[in-house]
Amino acid sequence: MAKLDDQISTLEEKLKQLKLRQQRTLARQRAAEDQRERKAETRRKILVGTVVMAKARDGEMDATQLRGWMDQALTRRDDRALFGLAPREVSEIRGV
Repeated sequence: MAKLDDQISTLEEKLKQLKLRQQRTLARQRAAEDQRERKAETRRKILVGTVVMAKARDGEMDATQLRGWMDQALTRRDDRALFGLAPREVSEIRGV
């Protein structure tokens, strides 16, 4: 009976190790998929931005409206500087 108990313990330990390996594999797969999706989202944003900027440059879109959108949406000093927008005051950002 002791030999059978040892075999059961060994198999239970092996099962535990296999389940842990499976969890790690699934976690790596999810991380890889998340990274692919982030890259795809970044690429979409770049392409949309490229098209919008080209339309504004070519006069097919109102550049003043685009600048207004950017002025409303951008809060970080670095981002605003890229578009020649003045830095915002803290009260403007917080809506005070």
